[in-house]
Order: sequence, then structure tokens, then C-alpha cells
Amino acid sequence: MNNLVIVESPTKSKTLQKFLGSGYRVEASMGHIRDLPKSDFGVDTENDFEPKYIIPRDKKKRVNELKKTAQNAKTIWLATDPDREGEAIAWHISELISNPEAQNSKSRPNIHRVVFHEITEEAIKQAFDYPRSINIKLVDAQQARRVLDRLVGYKLSPLLWKKVKRGLSAGRVQSVALRLIVEREKEIIAFKTEEYWTIEALLEKQDKSASFYAEVLEKDGKKITISNQSQAEGHAEELKKLDYQIEKVTQKQVKRYPYPPFTTSTLQQTAAFKLGMSAKKTMSIAQALYERGFITYMRTDSVNLSVSAVSAARKYIGQEIGSKYLPASPRVYKSKSKNAQEAHEAVRPTNVGFKSEQLKSVEGITRDHLRLYELIWKRFVACQMSEAILDQTSVDVTAGSYKLRASGSVIKFEGWLKIFGKDAQDVSEDTTEEKKSKSQVLPSLSDGEMVDLEQITPQQHFTQPPPRYSEATLIKKLEELGIGRPSTYAPILSTIVERFYVEKEKKKLIPTNLGMTVTEFLLEYFSDIVDYSFTAQMEDNLDDIAKGERQWKPIIREFFTPFEKKIEQTSEVAQKVQMEIEHTGRMCPKCGKELIVRIGRFGKFLACSGFPECKHTESVEEKVNVKCPDCGGEIIIRKTKRGKTFYGCKNWPGCKFASWTKPK
Repeated sequence: MNNLVIVESPTKSKTLQKFLGSGYRVEASMGHIRDLPKSDFGVDTENDFEPKYIIPRDKKKRVNELKKTAQNAKTIWLATDPDREGEAIAWHISELISNPEAQNSKSRPNIHRVVFHEITEEAIKQAFDYPRSINIKLVDAQQARRVLDRLVGYKLSPLLWKKVKRGLSAGRVQSVALRLIVEREKEIIAFKTEEYWTIEALLEKQDKSASFYAEVLEKDGKKITISNQSQAEGHAEELKKLDYQIEKVTQKQVKRYPYPPFTTSTLQQTAAFKLGMSAKKTMSIAQALYERGFITYMRTDSVNLSVSAVSAARKYIGQEIGSKYLPASPRVYKSKSKNAQEAHEAVRPTNVGFKSEQLKSVEGITRDHLRLYELIWKRFVACQMSEAILDQTSVDVTAGSYKLRASGSVIKFEGWLKIFGKDAQDVSEDTTEEKKSKSQVLPSLSDGEMVDLEQITPQQHFTQPPPRYSEATLIKKLEELGIGRPSTYAPILSTIVERFYVEKEKKKLIPTNLGMTVTEFLLEYFSDIVDYSFTAQMEDNLDDIAKGERQWKPIIREFFTPFEKKIEQTSEVAQKVQMEIEHTGRMCPKCGKELIVRIGRFGKFLACSGFPECKHTESVEEKVNVKCPDCGGEIIIRKTKRGKTFYGCKNWPGCKFASWTKPK
């Protein structure tokens, strides 16, 4: 065998094998083949933070198979993913299979690193024509992150066990994400709702041909403020007696430009907003689409596109959509992130001519694959289309000393909005609370024209607290603060939920008592660890390592020396934290004392407040408002012994119904 190619996953190996042919043998490493030990610290702090890598037990068989296969190969091609994680996997593989003693031979095979951002015939051929050596700077950046996270996790977690609750764990970046959620919750709790009123008038043209809405904005040249019903009704009565005249009609043409192609974070945000997908699910589906050759690599912070991709998009637009939708020159986008790697590409389809309808016939493709692919395809095509043109109209109306305003818009030329069909006016990266403003098409009106009052409506409102974070808005905030990188967003969110620091309710992230307590403890004793600018600076340091501008071990030493001292001091001075009890109002059926909510390995459960004298426990019943298809009972959320969520009938064990997916 002349050529052995090693990738991470079996799916990727199958796709690659199709393009490379019989002259190559493609094997999968099944992810990382070496890592820090789970049961041991694994970092030698006395020896310049040297990591002690081991081969996990479940990977030993695979490693031996790869070593054996590598003995017969003249050339080994390491084709792992084109990021720091992929570079590190390639380095670990190289370290193991190129060891002469491990191969019982003094000869070493030729080892090449090949990098591609899409699994297409052209990209694969180019990668194998121009291989390179392993980029040790990227490997060092990945090692630095791994060691840094291990130092924080393994030193800080035991302190949390001692001072807060056994079994807790802390993480460098996820603790900062948790702080954001906790601080938002505190803002919501502290928020004081205030009442205010607006007044809306329904006005009609005197020939009765059309009507439109206008809002009262001013009185006597000053902005009107209405704080209660009495004031609102007083203004309404006054407005009913007045004559209404169009003071000024202002029309202007507004251009709406397409959004850039997707980066990892904007893909996660938009998939959450449009498809209701979690960041973890989005990345899992995107990974499958990438490994099967349908999209480019999905971990990227760049909005850059290759010349060939832009050319293909423009050709498709001109031929399939229409020449009037094609701008005179290609659109070029610049990344907002200062650390974006412009050599990488944005997330896009590998073949613009391959639409989601064609994807349906591919084996193993689910509805979620189709939906995400279509989102990526539309975003990519739209980014090279002409801008939409809207006619925007604003109408000022006078009534005595009052001033009202009506506004509306009409799409004059749909441009890039065309490919979104009925969703054309609902395409947004803005994942904040949806604005419920009235959109209207205004009739033809002219300055000085008199109009009739048809209806006057006072409307009560209350100021709203800031919204809780969703996964999408939290990712957006982390990116704005420079915290985390494309590969880390989904794991951060998964971790804080799996550790029961945060609960999801209607897709919003709500901190638990445990999450609040841990954050308050860290803010008091380890404010730098959960400091936004400190964490962002550490991300910049890791980027500097990847660029070869700094060495990784001095950065780790600079962090660890004061951190270790802080751990020792806090262990001595910090008092054990008393967690707030979550009451239920229910009594224990065994001893009559109150049942309270506790958090264990598998999440929330009810326990007797008389513990340890009374050891009675119950599961928490979380209803989903669905009836059991077998017996008609209530479906509730349950957890397996491994902590995995499933849906089961409340009448168990009488009814055995259970499902991994929510019944309809």
C-alpha cells in the first residue's frame, strides 16, 4: 500500500475515498486518539506545564490498528479538519505512528498534512498536490487552551465542592457565559415595571377610498408622555373634536443590502431564530453536511468567499433567477472580528446548483439536514444578489395642537429578498424579541389634504425588562465581547445546561439557584476568572500563539502563578456557602416534613427536608401539555440513569409508553 489517508470520522473517510480512488486507503481515527487523562490532573506544573497525554482505553484498539496499517504505507496523508483542533489531532497521530520503536522499524513513512475547506474533487486534488507539514503553532494554541482549561477545572472544582456543593465543576469560558445569564436575571428581578399609554388614530380619506393608522407623537411642540388611563382618555376626548390635515408627506427610496454569508456564530444564531435549533444540534447537522461534501467547513469566523464560489453564484443568479438580480460587480464582505482568519471561507454550499430538493433523495438525509442546507444555500446565493429597493413613506398629520405620524413602506424591487419567498420580510440576524410593529401600505396622500377621524384608540403598555438570553443572543453577546471562538460556542452552551447551572424554558436560558450561587462565589473570590475583558484577552493570547507571535508556556505560567495562590487563600478564608432552598409547599408522604428541590447527578429531584433522618425522594414532574397516545395520561419529561432526557407517561409503571422524541 503506497498511500494511507487518515481523517477523523468514518463518514468523512467514505466521502474522501470516493474522490481519491483505489490508489489510496482512507482510515478514520475516530476523533482524538490522545488526550489528558480524565482521572488525573495530567499537567506537570513543576515541569513547565508539560501535558501528560495518554491513549484513552476506548481508543487503544483503533490506535494499534492505525499503527499496523501505517507500517505498510510509503506515504501517510493527515487530512483532519482545517482548524486548531484538527491540526492537534494530526500532530497526535503523527507522534504515534512515526515512532520507530512503535513500528519495530527504523524507517519512517513520508508524512504530509493536507488541508481543505470543502470535500469536493477540485479541493481534494489541490490539497494533495500542495501538501504541507504540521503547523506546530496551531498545535501549540490548541494545547494551550486544553492545558488552561484543565488548570482551571481541576484546581477550582474541588474548591467549589468544599465551599458550595459536592460534584460541582467550573470552566474558564463557561463560567463567564453563566455570569452573563445570571446578571441578566438579576436585571430582570430588579426591574420595576412602569405603565405608559399611546394613542392611535384610524384616519380615512374624505372620498372613503382608503384608511390608515397614525400615532399621536406631540402636543404643543413637545413629545407627549401619557402615564395613566385618565390622561389617555382626556387626550382621546380632545382628539375626537378636532379636524385632521396632512401636514407633510415625505417619500424616500431605501436600499436594503443582503447579509454576508454565514460564519459559525451567525449560522447558529439564524438557525436558532428561523429553525428553532440549538447550537449543538446546528453544529452536528452542519458537520454531517460537511463530511458528505455538501457544504464547506462549518467552524469559521470568516465571511470571505473564494473567487470560484463567487463566480459560480453569479452565474447561477444570472441564468436561474434573472440578470436584473445580478449586481454589476461581485460583493465582497469584511469580517467584523479582528481575529477572523481570512484564509478560511464562510459557510456555503459546495455546489450552488445543488438545491435542497435534490438533497431529499440522498440516503440518510433528514428534514433537519434539508432545512439547514436550504438556509445556508439561500444565504450564500442572496449575498451575491442585487439589493432590495423599498419606497418608504412618512406622513405628518396635524390636529389642533397635536401632531401624529403614519409610516409605511412598499417593496419596489425585491432584489435578494426574492429567493426567500413568503419569508422575504422576515430575514434577520436580529434574534432579540420580535418587534410587533404595524406594517402598512399607505394610500396616496398630499400635503394640505384633509382627512377624517374614523376611530381613536388609547392603548395601555408596560415597560418590559431586558429579555432573557436565548442560545442565539448569548452567542451573539459572547462574540461581541471577544469570548470564545467558532469551535467553542456549542460546547459552552451544552456544558452549562448539562451541569444544571442553567435551565431552558421556551428556548430562554434561566439560571438555577445553583448557577446563581456558583456565579456569586466566583465573583467574590475569583473576579478575574469571570471578568469579560480578562477572558477576551486570554482568547487574544491564544490567537497570538496560533500566529507564532507568542510562546504558550509563558502565557500559562503568567496565568497560573497568581491563580494557584488565590486558590490556596480562598480555601482558607472563604466560608461554606448556604444555598437558597427551593420550596415546593408539598409534604413528605413518609414523615410529613416539606419536600424541597435538590439537584443531583441527573438533574432536579424532590427530597425530604428531614434528610438524613428521612431519605424519601421523588422525581420532578415536568409536564409538556401532551396526552399519552397509549392511555391518555399526562406525558412528563423523565431522565435515564445516564441523565439523558426522554418522554414518558405519568402512569408508569401501569403504562409503559416512552419516547426519545416529544409525542404529537
